[in-house]
Amino acid sequence: MAKDGTNRGGSRVGSGRKRKPLYEKLEDGNPGRRKLEVLEFTHAPDLQGQEMPPPREMLSATEKDGSTLEAAEIYEETWNWLNERDCAHLIMPQLLERYAMSAARWMQCEAAVTEFGFLAKHPTTGNAMQSPYVAMSQNFMTQTNRLWLEIYQIIRENSATEFIGANPQDDMMERLLTMRKGK
Repeated sequence: MAKDGTNRGGSRVGSGRKRKPLYEKLEDGNPGRRKLEVLEFTHAPDLQGQEMPPPREMLSATEKDGSTLEAAEIYEETWNWLNERDCAHLIMPQLLERYAMSAARWMQCEAAVTEFGFLAKHPTTGNAMQSPYVAMSQNFMTQTNRLWLEIYQIIRENSATEFIGANPQDDMMERLLTMRKGK
């Protein structure tokens, strides 16, 4: 325990052993001498006829306000992005579902902040307070980024070349802005 009475020990996210990406191992001559699985990023997608696992029904459930949750669409776009890069087989569908659900909930919270504003009325005092949607949005955004980094880390560790280009995470802001315009 620290002098100020708070606990500072224990494991922290991202504090474990750092793994080199595959392309760095190949540049170093594979110092571990283990068999390496090599994925090549190409400009044209190599279509192999691999079937996308169907998203669960909860990803496109009807919301309380009558709208449809956009998680299934995010799931499909992300899976297609991974499949074009021949990485879809490396990512568990459950991880992709968690990412899609978190991203959809983040966009819902941002839409609520746009609709209702940043401030809310405190239930007992009646004073102005931060809208609960702001905090929820921040939590979902953090969770979405953490899940995307987990997906991207799997790709990075298994690719022979460094990937540079657009990814589904880049498209999230575009979706959010489109939602705010009411399209």
